[in-house]
Amino acid sequence: MRYNQMGNTGLKVSELCLGTMTFGETGDGNPMWGTIAGLDQPGVDAIVKRAINAGINFFDTANVYSNGVSEEMLGRAFKNLGTKRTDAVIATKFFGSMGEGPNDRSGSRGHIMDAVDASLKRLDTDHIDLYQMHGTDIVTPIDETLRALDDLVSSGKVRYIGVSNWMAWKIAKALGRSEAKGYARFETLQAYYTIASRDLERDIIPLLESEKVGLMVWSPLAGGLLSGKYNRNGEGDQGRRAAFDFPPVNKDRAFNCIDAMRPIAEAHGSTVAQVALAYILAKPFVTSVIIGAKRIEQLEDNLKAVDVKLTAEDMKTLDTVSALPPEYPGWMIDFQNGAARPQSQD
Repeated sequence: MRYNQMGNTGLKVSELCLGTMTFGETGDGNPMWGTIAGLDQPGVDAIVKRAINAGINFFDTANVYSNGVSEEMLGRAFKNLGTKRTDAVIATKFFGSMGEGPNDRSGSRGHIMDAVDASLKRLDTDHIDLYQMHGTDIVTPIDETLRALDDLVSSGKVRYIGVSNWMAWKIAKALGRSEAKGYARFETLQAYYTIASRDLERDIIPLLESEKVGLMVWSPLAGGLLSGKYNRNGEGDQGRRAAFDFPPVNKDRAFNCIDAMRPIAEAHGSTVAQVALAYILAKPFVTSVIIGAKRIEQLEDNLKAVDVKLTAEDMKTLDTVSALPPEYPGWMIDFQNGAARPQSQD
């Protein structure tokens, strides 16, 4: 297991991060969590223990996962396993609905202050290592959100802050406001990125690289579609995709990628899922890839991805089959800057 710098900080996090959407015996009536969740506490303890033994020190949850149950079970697992608090980097998220009231969601100061205390209690800890805003708030002024988060960092309740599912322009605006006001800045973006869905590379990746913001990848297997269990004829294990077809993906593109990954997986003595994860892990702008599992064997398969070393030819093949179609202004930038690009010495 390799450990990467988290954003522009001195904190080191494992290249694989254990996601906890599967934690919770029920979905609490929510069809999303009901499809994905299902682990009881002994199952959670076993998954967390195996992850720690494999070298994972990074754990990601959210207050909305099984309506808070995921946070509770993660905190309890650390206690049950005797894990030292300093050995675990705990990331959680706020923004989604946690009740019926009009102020039970958002990026407002009021909701943030209520949400962080509730998460700290559920996690049974005195601080959160990475506190992330789970979505884009189209109502709350960005300065209100940033000031509230800065206060949490100053108080010690939170050590670093991040965002999830934000647009490039809004991340850039937030970074600029934080620098101007002297606020704690967003150190990470948690975003959807797979070999079959490389949209992040158009605007967001250049921003992250320029500003030294870390990237945490969620759903690197596109909700299981890239696991190798499916084919373009609809045959194979249906998994949760049959009940919850998310995240959206261009299936023709995805199956073209799967077709290209199968021989590469065979050559490396690995699985299609491991190759899909290894491809993302090989990208220099990726800080950590979030993996989740309901069964130990699923976790074991994902853990082996860190040992799959794709060759330059493998990467070229996969980059080509998954290349994004040209889009303006990208194609015009390439056209106008061709002479400015470094020339190969071959």
